[in-house]
Amino acid sequence: MNLKQIAKDTAKTLQSYLTYQALKTVLAQLGETNPPLELWLHNFSAGKVQDGEAYLEQLFQEQADLALRIMTVREHIAAEVAEFLPEMVLTGIQQANMEQRRQHLERMTLIDTSIPSPQSEQQTSSDSHSEQ
Repeated sequence: MNLKQIAKDTAKTLQSYLTYQALKTVLAQLGETNPPLELWLHNFSAGKVQDGEAYLEQLFQEQADLALRIMTVREHIAAEVAEFLPEMVLTGIQQANMEQRRQHLERMTLIDTSIPSPQSEQQTSSDSHSEQ
């Protein structure tokens, strides 16, 4: 397990996600101030934000001012969440793991009462014989 590579991959994924969040913010702003540009950006961005850096490179070629705006918003979002993000991720994973384990344990220990066990069948037949 290469922890450095995992950290790099995680950072790249988070960076792309923050690019997506910044795009959503800019789209909302443009929806209020410049609907035609919002529509253009929405159409341009469809299916391209998976890799945030490649997306921004393409956007720079088309509308550099929008690329700069998204980068500025992304940086602001990153600065705001960076402080408490590691703790939130760790706590979230721990809680999710505990919930998954609890559900798994419940499934493992669930007794299906619709299928009688051999002991209960024997008990039922011996009860019916004793009643005769």
